[in-house]
Amino acid sequence: MASITIRNLDDDLKRRLRVRAAKNGRSMEAEAREILRVALAPAGAPRNLGQSIHDRFAALGGVDLLPVQREPGRAVGGH
Repeated sequence: MASITIRNLDDDLKRRLRVRAAKNGRSMEAEAREILRVALAPAGAPRNLGQSIHDRFAALGGVDLLPVQREPGRAVGGH
């Protein structure tokens, strides 16, 4: 595997990378690899939208919603 060195990285950018890595439970190096992997993914068929949404919010956990009580719908057409 190849290695790269990034010089002259802005302090704020490094801080944001560190925070993002911690939020995702990764090292800064692993987070940088993930960012590059996603940014440079080959163009092709779009990903499944539902899976993309799930992947984006999975780390936040789930939400339990109470069932909604619905009333019968209104009649359409007649008076």
